[in-house]
Amino acid sequence: TYSMKQNDQNRNDLTEKIQKVRSMWALIMETFTSLKKEKEVVDSVLKDSGGQCILDGANVNIRVPRLLAHRVENDEYQCCTGSVFKGGKLNFLVVIQLLNEALRTLRDEQCPCQPEFKLEDIEYRITFCKRELKALQALRLKTEKEHRVSTSESISVNEENWEEKWKSFLGVSPLNLILNQNPVSSIQFF
Repeated sequence: TYSMKQNDQNRNDLTEKIQKVRSMWALIMETFTSLKKEKEVVDSVLKDSGGQCILDGANVNIRVPRLLAHRVENDEYQCCTGSVFKGGKLNFLVVIQLLNEALRTLRDEQCPCQPEFKLEDIEYRITFCKRELKALQALRLKTEKEHRVSTSESISVNEENWEEKWKSFLGVSPLNLILNQNPVSSIQFF
């Protein structure tokens, strides 16, 4: 019985392995059929089918956008070396380098989440922020100076307001009311 179970298990394992290989083979064949045209192009280049694939570039006009030209000219790593046309023919190495730089530019525009910070950029930002901070502080001081009322002025204004309220309510200022009740003449000095 043990050997029968072992044989059944081996058959099941073998059947599973065969199924896995068949499914993998089906995927491989599916991939080959989907890449049939690409495979034909690669095969024709590898076989050198009668010079049908000649990269001449004589009739090609390349217009490099100003942003890309500026980026390439100011690039400290000098990614592009040479001219786009060399001896009247297209220099494919430089064209490929330009295309790579264009792709990097697109990547930088699409994925600003990974910025490259250079020391000069950071120093510039710090200087800019300090300048803006000083300007804001000066503006704050100017605003405070224009709109702040001194404490003594505030107190005198409040006193005048109270005196006017007392006059309107009592008909006489509080000081006069007090003086009328306690005349100065009744105060005796020793």
